[in-house]
Formats: sequence, C-alpha cells, structure tokens
Amino acid sequence: MSQAVTSQTFEAEVLNSDIPVLVDFWAVWCGPCKTVAPIIEQIGETYKGRLKTVKLNVDENGDIAQRYGVMSIPTFIVFNKGEKVDTFVGALPQDLFTQKVDEILAGI
Repeated sequence: MSQAVTSQTFEAEVLNSDIPVLVDFWAVWCGPCKTVAPIIEQIGETYKGRLKTVKLNVDENGDIAQRYGVMSIPTFIVFNKGEKVDTFVGALPQDLFTQKVDEILAGI
C-alpha cells in the first residue's frame, strides 16, 4: 500500500528520497482518485526499489498542494533528488501510467 505523506513528512519521504517518488495528490471525496488508487498500488509493486509511491491528501495538506500548483485531482508529480521532474493530471488507464513511468525513469 502506498505510504501516506503529510506536510510534516513530505521533505523526508519525498524530497530526500534516494529513489524517484510518484506523489498521488488526492482527496477522500474524489471519485477518479478512488478509481486510480489500485493502479497506483500496482505501479508501486511493479517498480519497487526503483520508484516509491506515496499519497498526499490535499484537504489535509493544502500547503504542499499549493506549493506545487495542484489545481485539480488526481494529480501525480514525480520527484527525483528533490526536484519535480514530471506532472500528469487525471485518471489514466494502467497502460498509460506504466508507459509514463517507464519514460520518466528512462530519462532520469
């Protein structure tokens, strides 16, 4: 299961991570967020050791969402070595998620 991060743990878990991190910006009331949750879990398992997946609840951690310009959810931001390397928005099908992650990891 993807680890939940908060405003307090974001720097340690995401920005200071040894491997790239896919952050899932979501909210409890967001239907599309629930739809993609199993896909994000699968991505986390498939890329274990090469990519970390975490979830950030935008209602509880609005400061982080605002800092990275998250305007709609679900939004996914990939960080590497503390830097934002890619952003994608919306509930993508699993094959597109996998393709996107492969492209990102190949470019890092």
